[in-house]
Amino acid sequence: MPYVLLAAAIAAEVGGTTAMKYSEGFSRLWPSIATVIGYVLAFALLAQVLKSMSVGTAYAIWAGVGTASIAVIGMLFMGEAAGVARISGIALVIIGVVLLNLGGSH
Repeated sequence: MPYVLLAAAIAAEVGGTTAMKYSEGFSRLWPSIATVIGYVLAFALLAQVLKSMSVGTAYAIWAGVGTASIAVIGMLFMGEAAGVARISGIALVIIGVVLLNLGGSH
């Protein structure tokens, strides 16, 4: 169950970050509201995850997968560059998350 909540926390954070891009510096109401909701939900879910998972593992997965997801969204939908270094960095983040999971979360 903690991994389901962690996935939801990551999705909320990714949604909030994506909405932040469209808020234009918090000058557009609805994307700004979506940003706040996304982050509040992400932190609330992450807090629930921390009841049953180590903070180091949970936060590393949350931050790493969220960062990699936002980078991919930026490249696919927002016209950001998709160079070798950037794609390699995303791969390294994913490898790190896998290694954390192989090491155990308790």
